[in-house]
Amino acid sequence: MMLLKKLLAEFAGTFLIVFIGTGAVAVDQTFDGIVTHLGISAAFGIAVTGSILLLAAISGAHFNPAVTITLTAFKQFPLQPAFFYILAQLAGAVAASGLLRLLFPENELLGATLPAGSVTESFIYEFVLTLLLMAMILTVIRNKKSLWISATLIGLVVGFEAYFAGPVCGASMNPARSFSPALVSGHWEHLWLYLVAPVAGALFAALIERFIPQKTAAAEKAPGKQGDA
Repeated sequence: MMLLKKLLAEFAGTFLIVFIGTGAVAVDQTFDGIVTHLGISAAFGIAVTGSILLLAAISGAHFNPAVTITLTAFKQFPLQPAFFYILAQLAGAVAASGLLRLLFPENELLGATLPAGSVTESFIYEFVLTLLLMAMILTVIRNKKSLWISATLIGLVVGFEAYFAGPVCGASMNPARSFSPALVSGHWEHLWLYLVAPVAGALFAALIERFIPQKTAAAEKAPGKQGDA
């Protein structure tokens, strides 16, 4: 029963992110740019922040197969539920894209991510963007930030990266976010890029994090720390 609650939370959180984020793209395309690129970026960032605040206490707020795979690979998340987490994330994303298809039947792409330039350029962008996002996620986990601070920081990273890199590569950073509009719209071009690059970037971020010195309780109490007499 507890696992079911977690899976429902992962479904709901991924649904909200994809529905709000790619929904903003669909509205912008349907109504002649009314949302604007800045608005789309903000929609993704706010959707991520809100989903974390609503559901982190239930499932840990992965909402992203790249995050689940990375935390599992580096033994920060149990192997057994990881597969079901990813299925729940994909199901939530597909449900969101399916609903958007009903709402915007004339929209061809439904927010699908496609490279604006070369495949190599977009692969590098997606790799680096997800690396930075995963680095922020690992940082807030390591430093045990409050939920509000964690959600805000992660949402800001998503929104900022979507703003400056979206026109180049789509700024997916999330295989589920790219898989669902590709499935529902039938545009599979370059989908492999948005499945492989985010996972590779997230794994590399966790690998780098292994080499960051960890503060110990003794170090935190050591004399000479700023604020000591």
